[in-house]
Amino acid sequence: MRKIWVAVGLAAAALAVSACGSSGTSSSPATSASASASSSAGTTLMTMTISGTPVVTNAKGFTVYWASTDTSTTSTCTGSCATSWPPVKGPATAGSGVTGTLGTITRSDGTVQVTYDGHPLYTFVKDIAAGQANGNGVHSFGGVWHEMTVSGAIPAASSSASSSSGGGAGY
Repeated sequence: MRKIWVAVGLAAAALAVSACGSSGTSSSPATSASASASSSAGTTLMTMTISGTPVVTNAKGFTVYWASTDTSTTSTCTGSCATSWPPVKGPATAGSGVTGTLGTITRSDGTVQVTYDGHPLYTFVKDIAAGQANGNGVHSFGGVWHEMTVSGAIPAASSSASSSSGGGAGY
């Protein structure tokens, strides 16, 4: 009789554990969807039209940028630069409207950064709301920063990029 009660107890414990596991699973997609937009596990890239230009954004609608000093395999933005221009963490998933080639590079600190058409991507700390592109054409940390257009095209020398001041604070 004792063996039956032990077996019943074990079966009840197994059911309780599996019930907890299944309820955790049902809430997991919502948690992982929000976490993927901001965690180091990866990023979903989207598109948005800002000031008449279709640009690439993160899942929260913040513009992503590339630096003229980077190469397709190397980010030159480290230290205080990476504080002002946080690297977009990889890997990435292409959301609606993203047509360029997504990839990744490994940064000097060992983290993985997303690339779009061979450009390492960043956000900008002065973009404080979705749909802003305050970093476009900014001269800082030795280069010029450009919003990543959906087409991936290098922008022509525009009045915003050529007339932008150096901004003594580095951004």
